[in-house]
Amino acid sequence: MHPLYLLKKNNMNISKKDISALNAELSITLAPADYEVKVENAIKKVQKQAALPGFRPGKVPVGLIKKQHGKSILVDEINKILNETLYNYINENKIEILGNPMPKEDNKIDFDSQKEWTFNYELGLTPQFDVKLDNNQSFVYNKVKIDDELVEKYLKDVKRNYGKPSNPEVAGARDVLYIDIVELDAENNIVAGGVFKSTSIGIDRLKNEATKAKLTGAKVVDKIVLNANDLYDSAVDKSMSLGIDKEVAENFNSNLQLTVRNIARMEDAELNQELFDKLYGAGTVNSLEEFKDKIKGELALMFEQDTDRKFVEIVEKTLVEKLNITLPDDFLKRWLMAVNEKPLTKEQLEAEYPAYAKSMQWKLIENKIIKNNEITVTADEAKEEASNYVRSQFARYGQVPDETEVAKIVQGILTKEQEAQKIFEGLYSKKVLDVLKTSCKLETKEVSYNEFFGIKD
Repeated sequence: MHPLYLLKKNNMNISKKDISALNAELSITLAPADYEVKVENAIKKVQKQAALPGFRPGKVPVGLIKKQHGKSILVDEINKILNETLYNYINENKIEILGNPMPKEDNKIDFDSQKEWTFNYELGLTPQFDVKLDNNQSFVYNKVKIDDELVEKYLKDVKRNYGKPSNPEVAGARDVLYIDIVELDAENNIVAGGVFKSTSIGIDRLKNEATKAKLTGAKVVDKIVLNANDLYDSAVDKSMSLGIDKEVAENFNSNLQLTVRNIARMEDAELNQELFDKLYGAGTVNSLEEFKDKIKGELALMFEQDTDRKFVEIVEKTLVEKLNITLPDDFLKRWLMAVNEKPLTKEQLEAEYPAYAKSMQWKLIENKIIKNNEITVTADEAKEEASNYVRSQFARYGQVPDETEVAKIVQGILTKEQEAQKIFEGLYSKKVLDVLKTSCKLETKEVSYNEFFGIKD
């Protein structure tokens, strides 16, 4: 026999029946004494606000209010009572659930003739498991190797980003061409009323190598004929660059005449004292070697977040597979079908559920780590985290905000439930990361940039 738990509050009966280790049923029986006062008060409230022809505002007879709105008021108040009762019972009895309680399909409720009803709900229960983190648990901790090749690659970006613009006579492979484009007919004559557009093209961004070769070496006022399909990779590109409708662009394959009006080039900056002072302040970096050492430190900090993210991915995959937590799958699938904002087919559900289940398993593991290590996040910590985020957003645009303005924005963030939740969840995840890094054995391994990010050579 399954255990049956019963709670009687006033005349309201609430019972919980365990179906299995992961599934339970909750039944709530409502008698008139449980809802009549609330319904009467709700009717009086509606009466005060009601305005019908022939009656003064607030003086519509109660009988008429009941006739017109009685059932909807009853249903609304019953739903409020049920919702409050459900979650109070779950919280008071410390029942850990997944998803939300689901009304059973076999509920037979008749609000017209019945005065007492029993509402049945399905519960998906949180599985029981434990997570042990100690030095016997080892994880790989990959770090990007900051080698000379990576530093040189970064130096190239610095030189280009802080370079000076110029207008060479002959186009190089990395230059930008400012051009006039006109449409040609089959005999390469300009089409009257055809496409005419002034635009720009970055040669190094083109994918067609033959087109790149034709444009490299071009001079101002040169006229170059190219087919639209050799210049653009998609109908969207044609539409945006040439200013034509996407439907027209789908079948647009005319030759185009490109007249070069200007050539723009970003000359690489010199790695000299002027640049060092510009980047770090006067006298902070005084040689190329010091500059490279500075870059190595910056790269290490730059990849720190990626390193931790990859580490958590490894831990997540390992623990999810090792613990193999059983979920109330059937219940969760029905729940997902019911709460999904967009209609979800059974085929879509079956295809997407495995990824959802793994995500749920990791969330349960993360919550267990939080509970075992008594991790908490205070309101002050959330406020400081939000403040740092706001300051970083200003810093991206080279601005230093007034702290009064920061406080105002932070208050706005933390009063919005979803945004505040992101802040708190982020802090919990950071603290879980700290526990993982201090409790477990880390096998630190330096790997190349390409290997770390899965880039094939």
